[in-house]
Amino acid sequence: MASTRTAVRTHLVALRAMLLFTLVLGIAYTMLITGIGQLALPAQANGGMVASGGEVVGSSLIGQSFTDADGNPLPEYFQSRPSAAGDGYDGGASSGSNYGPENADLTAAIEERRTQVAEFNGIAPDDVPADAVTASASGLDPHISPAYAQLQIQRVAEARGLSADDVRALVTSFTQAPDLGYLGQSTVNTLRLNIALDNLGH
Repeated sequence: MASTRTAVRTHLVALRAMLLFTLVLGIAYTMLITGIGQLALPAQANGGMVASGGEVVGSSLIGQSFTDADGNPLPEYFQSRPSAAGDGYDGGASSGSNYGPENADLTAAIEERRTQVAEFNGIAPDDVPADAVTASASGLDPHISPAYAQLQIQRVAEARGLSADDVRALVTSFTQAPDLGYLGQSTVNTLRLNIALDNLGH
């Protein structure tokens, strides 16, 4: 009988502990962190949704492609960094290719992309920056380097009938400095830049 009472007492203690920790860690902690996120970084906490013309067109935190129905890059838009996530920028399959730097398939893909980027933008292959031909570790990087943005200016300007100086000024205004001035590198958010292009002159 004593052992039964002990077992019941032990189970009740375990149940109370489980309920307490569920309340503290599963509910209170989650609400606390959500509240801090909403106060400190509301845009990021809500997915960085970006709207254009009153309609959500993407997230500033996740890259996307700017291509036609056949997957061909649209000349009037700045092109994003390549993606190895699923079929491209798939948030449910975030990953890189996991190929090593000397992998033959990766090397071939990089050379193919280098040729395509050079031809598409009318530049020499040696002038194509690394982020134009390599995917990020997540495959979802929404940014490109200022160097990649700069080499696309002439092509975008011609496709839109704009002056290269106007497009260059837009790229400069959307170039973000490294965090705290020294963490990381300068970047350009491709989606925000392309939306600004669409709104130019409206």
